[in-house]
Amino acid sequence: MPKTLADWLIYLESLHPKTIALGLERVAQVKQRLNLSPDFTVIVIGGTNGKGSVCAMLESILHAAGYRVGCYTSPHLLHYNERVRIAKQQASDEALCASFAAIEHARGDIPLTYFEFGTLAAMQQFINHKVDVAILEVGLGGRLDAVNVFDADCAVVTSVDIDHTDYLGDTREEIAFEKAGIFRQGRVAICADSDVPQPIHDHAQAIGAELWSIGREFGFTAHQGQWDYRSKVRAHSALPYPALRGTFQLHNASAALAALDALKEKLPVSMAAIRRGLTEVQLAGRFQFVPGKPQLILDVAHNPHAARTLAQNLSGLPPCPHTYAVFAMLKDKDMAGVATVMDPHIDTWLVAGIAAPRGASAEELADVLHLAGVRGAVIRFSDIAASIAHACDVAGENDRIAIFGSFYTVAEALLVRGVRVT
Repeated sequence: MPKTLADWLIYLESLHPKTIALGLERVAQVKQRLNLSPDFTVIVIGGTNGKGSVCAMLESILHAAGYRVGCYTSPHLLHYNERVRIAKQQASDEALCASFAAIEHARGDIPLTYFEFGTLAAMQQFINHKVDVAILEVGLGGRLDAVNVFDADCAVVTSVDIDHTDYLGDTREEIAFEKAGIFRQGRVAICADSDVPQPIHDHAQAIGAELWSIGREFGFTAHQGQWDYRSKVRAHSALPYPALRGTFQLHNASAALAALDALKEKLPVSMAAIRRGLTEVQLAGRFQFVPGKPQLILDVAHNPHAARTLAQNLSGLPPCPHTYAVFAMLKDKDMAGVATVMDPHIDTWLVAGIAAPRGASAEELADVLHLAGVRGAVIRFSDIAASIAHACDVAGENDRIAIFGSFYTVAEALLVRGVRVT
């Protein structure tokens, strides 16, 4: 049996013939064998984009309110431990190894994927540490995702757009149906997409979930320097902007507050905790600014929907002489769609390959950019580190460098710049 966390992760990657194998039967059997039955509140967060931000805001506010919070997110940027946090501290190597060993012993001949192993391990850690509330981020879709083996006291769908079409369907409606699978009968289901797809409405009604939609049951109004929130339960005025940058973060913050409103009897929070949680929230790689000049902006945007948000955020910044893009993506993503959205905001494209099985090469990315007809020059590099080094060499101190396209891209930038993920 593996001894170190690194050895365990290598082992887990080898266990199942497929990296992604949706379905709840396998993971439910092992969950039962391990007797993983949480007696605390569970919040499940799904959606195309914004999941990590909503998880981070809920974690920050509930922690500020004095609750012992477990938070399970994915993927990680630098270290696997980022995925499992208890009281805002990353789980130790030893704790994760112990949970992996217990799962390995219990599963017998049942094959589990890397993500399924991780989901069960996270819940075991939350149970062992007697958390008051667990926040679980869906890995892919919702209905057949391993996280969905645990019943949500409140479920949130942040946004619905086209992504992971090989697994979730080709249309927004098909994808919405998969995401709505995290809803539960008699519980509040929250949708923070301003254009709620019909399958969200239909599924909530079919199972008897109480749907709260942004713009109807809850919403927000932005002002200069502050914002107001209201729901069918209560209202908050003159709230501070979340510490996470970006115009779309008020949608995510509203979804987080709506979830807290839905759970106010189980998890009451004060106005002071809300304010503190919003101002102290941290999340790497989401329109993240790295101190210094030229200005470096890191964003994990890896689909057109996320790219539109990044583009909107960039357009809201003061003008700069030249914007460089350090761009690397996975080949199974909509590379052309992201390029088209970002084209008006990029003067020079510095493209690099990702050294991973699904990574696109610099040549593949350059071909996509040329076919998309981007207006800026396209320069290829052997790896992400080389493209970042070139950008920092040629950019003037008033220029801007946007590093985006995948979690791999941002992770490499964090390593190169020596930025820690807390």
